[in-house]
Amino acid sequence: MNAIDETQSRRWRLVLGTAAEQPLGGLGAADDEAMDRALGALYNTDDQTSGKRSAGLGGSAPKVARWLGDIRTYFPSTVVEVMQRDAVDRLNLTQLLLEPELLEAVEPDVHLVGTLLSLNRVMPETTKATARMVVEKVVREIEQRVAAHTVAAVSGALNRAARVTRPRLRDIDWDRTIRKNLANYLPEHRTVVPERLVGYGRKAQAVRRDVVLAIDQSGSMASSVVYASVFGAVLASMRSLKTSLVVFDTEVVDLTEQLTDPVEVLFGTQLGGGTDINRALAYSQSLITRPADTLFVLISDLYEGGIREEMLRRVNAMRESGVQVVVLLALSDDGAPAFDHDNAAALAALGVPAFACTPDKFPDLLALALDRGDVQAWANRNAGTS
Repeated sequence: MNAIDETQSRRWRLVLGTAAEQPLGGLGAADDEAMDRALGALYNTDDQTSGKRSAGLGGSAPKVARWLGDIRTYFPSTVVEVMQRDAVDRLNLTQLLLEPELLEAVEPDVHLVGTLLSLNRVMPETTKATARMVVEKVVREIEQRVAAHTVAAVSGALNRAARVTRPRLRDIDWDRTIRKNLANYLPEHRTVVPERLVGYGRKAQAVRRDVVLAIDQSGSMASSVVYASVFGAVLASMRSLKTSLVVFDTEVVDLTEQLTDPVEVLFGTQLGGGTDINRALAYSQSLITRPADTLFVLISDLYEGGIREEMLRRVNAMRESGVQVVVLLALSDDGAPAFDHDNAAALAALGVPAFACTPDKFPDLLALALDRGDVQAWANRNAGTS
């Protein structure tokens, strides 16, 4: 057997488990055997009487912590995150996540943060400090990933809105001025005569736009809550924006005052429960004082437990008053979740498309919306609804 065949045989043996040992051969290397044990504990334990897979890690937090250490040793972080999520689902490890020693062993990611936030109200005091450290690590990583792009994209949109044609000398944008006046180039003098100056008004400290983020905190929206909270904090740091953030289920909570610390925002949420989008819209309308200068972003799967007709009327009233309305079915890397197709279609009929957006693309969407660009066309190119 050549090296390529041996590699393929080894990979298939690890994928298929001990049942494939006879046709494919055993695993010789100690690391391979350790990987096989880690995979087998999660995927290969069968209950022969019921035909169902059963847990292979038992109920011991130290044992689970050792398993988590093993998978971090033998698998890349992207695979570790998948295995952790599978372990929570398949082996019912939710309650064990309340153990500090287990939290210290996990690979933090957005999905783990969502699980911890859903357990926030039942979490013992001995675990809360560790859980906060896990959440903070994920939040800071997301901030590093998105903050610079968000500030640059949003600042560009706001600067375009503030551009003037009779700027003061120190406010002239010389690059754009030269581009606008290339037709006035004088070869004999090797210069451009600027008939039209382009620059920016002196509004650097003025609030130019209001942004209201309304986030559905039902259980299926956990990743979106995490990302939206981080983006809210980044936007709140920009003086040219007035940013408000509310989260809702059947109640509405205004977390604007906590926006300086997205970790505080997240611990102020209560994942799970019902959904009353209409009630959230009613509260959000009370925050809008400058409709023509306001961007309203609703992040929800649109499963409405409140009054559907009023919800649609409120969205339409916002739009007609001049508010730029954007509806996201998800703000996460997971794609569009299950969502209410009838409500999405009804919003589209009002001229408000509903679609999913990844965190990496959200800054560009924000910039486009603040610039009052064609959100529907952008969604068709970059996002999805299913």
